[in-house]
Amino acid sequence: MSKPDSITLALSRRLLSRLEPWRAAGGWRVAFSGGLDSTVLLHLLAELARAHAFPPLTAVHVNHGLQAVAASWPAHCRQMCQILGVPMQVIDVQVRPGASLEQAARDARYAAFNSTLGAGEVLLTAQHRDDQAETLLFRLLRGAGVRGLAAMPAQRPLGAGHLFRPLLDEARATLEAYAREQGLSWIEDPSNKDSRFSRNYLRSHVLPLVTTRWPQAIASMARSAAHLAEAQQLLDELAIQDLATAETPCPWPWLDMPSLELAPLEALSPARQRNALRHWLAPLTRLPDTDHWAGWDSLRDAGPDGRPIWRLADGQVHRAEGRVWWLSGIWLKNVAGSQHWSLASQPLTLPGNGLVQILGAAPPGGLHVHYRQGGETFDVPDRGRRDLKRLLNEKGVPVFLRGRLPLLYRGEQLLAVANLPGLDASPRGDWRLHWLPPTNDQSLS
Repeated sequence: MSKPDSITLALSRRLLSRLEPWRAAGGWRVAFSGGLDSTVLLHLLAELARAHAFPPLTAVHVNHGLQAVAASWPAHCRQMCQILGVPMQVIDVQVRPGASLEQAARDARYAAFNSTLGAGEVLLTAQHRDDQAETLLFRLLRGAGVRGLAAMPAQRPLGAGHLFRPLLDEARATLEAYAREQGLSWIEDPSNKDSRFSRNYLRSHVLPLVTTRWPQAIASMARSAAHLAEAQQLLDELAIQDLATAETPCPWPWLDMPSLELAPLEALSPARQRNALRHWLAPLTRLPDTDHWAGWDSLRDAGPDGRPIWRLADGQVHRAEGRVWWLSGIWLKNVAGSQHWSLASQPLTLPGNGLVQILGAAPPGGLHVHYRQGGETFDVPDRGRRDLKRLLNEKGVPVFLRGRLPLLYRGEQLLAVANLPGLDASPRGDWRLHWLPPTNDQSLS
């Protein structure tokens, strides 16, 4: 009978198989805290790299600076990397104070990883099966939905590259056995024993009690997370189908802003509406909790004369002209003032509002760019002087856009309203006022 494989050989074989789809990546960066899990992952990769052609391997250590003892951790990590022959990068971050220090540290850490990841590169992290079960239980206690209970995906886009968790199906006990077999040393973070942090409490008090009664609980919870991830995939596919009917062309193609036609959404059941909107909003903002979905109901059911706004964590959803619009970043700030356009043959940069240019031969005289304040009138060919507000109503310009439209004046005379056919050009058609709006900033991706 052949001798059973050692932990090292078995784990190395499984890891090598999982890494196969990523062998053509531009580089592999390993999130290396110096703790047990990341030490095992880095050691495995360095050993495998001696016999296999891998992409360039780099360790990335994020220094949060939250504990005095952490000052010595980069030196430990550098020493380990020197032994393994792996280059290392240290990134110092500042953790913003907030309600959850755990979440704030995680946000800072992944922002650092995002910033260092090049196009086509892969970030390898060392989360394992026990972490997956812990995440599922933590989110279940917070009332998460299917997306949250799917816990950590094995892979996902990150910045210009991807994140991959090659040890997600491995038990922590397996990693510990590997570390003992290889004689590895690692950092013990004292904060991991602080039960004031929710995940530490689950890890130290709840899960040991559960596994005493149900020894397979960790594996079962990780399996449940996989089932929920599959269910979420089906929900995403349904959302894509439902959004396809609502993602109709915007009436103003120059307005680079996420928007959906409202009528196709209203034809769906409330549950499918929420599912489609979750998918649409996911790249734009942190998703609302259950109570905040009442904001969508109010926006959807508002009367035709209403101007409802659904305020979310990273922006706002507006309803206007039969569509819902996503506004964030610079679009949530007002613009005002007047700018003299001394060289009208050149584009004029508008603070906080993109730029404007005259296409064709610019009209003579002192030109200024203003914004609407109310009471403006405009000379419309063959119609005479008309109130600008009424003209904007006729063209169906959303309320949130009206105060941003650049208005071209010569003295007290309103010559043109940017980008609106019939109002944006001279009567003879020898010039036109063209506006390039600012991008709709997205704080999350």
